[in-house]
Amino acid sequence: MSQSYPPPQQPQQPYGAPLPQYGAPAPAPAPSGNPGLGIAVGVVVMLVVAGIYGAILKATDGATIGYAALIIGALIGAAMGKLGGRNAALPVVAAVLGLIGLYLGNIFGIGLAVADYLHVSVFEALFKDFDILNEGWKKALEPVDALFFILAAAGGFSAAKKTAD
Repeated sequence: MSQSYPPPQQPQQPYGAPLPQYGAPAPAPAPSGNPGLGIAVGVVVMLVVAGIYGAILKATDGATIGYAALIIGALIGAAMGKLGGRNAALPVVAAVLGLIGLYLGNIFGIGLAVADYLHVSVFEALFKDFDILNEGWKKALEPVDALFFILAAAGGFSAAKKTAD
């Protein structure tokens, strides 16, 4: 005669302890990113894209490119979000850096053109006559430029939020 035995009993678990057959619950994700590093890299990216944008402006004889403003902000924000993580201040900082990057790109483009026209170094045009470059930039502003600055800020803000880990 065969005898049937009841299935083995699971050892009693204290209240709230994970059940062995299902495994332990996944631990809460640790915060990722380093906001300080994100901001530092954002500043570096801002300077690089401002230089590239200034060179593009010089090459196109000052023809502004609307989507370039959005790209400037988005590149800054993407770098900040990837390295900075989910810090609430990073999208705001990325928006501000997008504005500054667009401004510096415009000034650099004007500086390149002035240096070429006066046959001086770019550094001399930028640093010796910065007030003249800034005044020239202000006089050349048009209402559509406000839209470009909005795009740069929005690109930075949005990209920083979307790329944060």
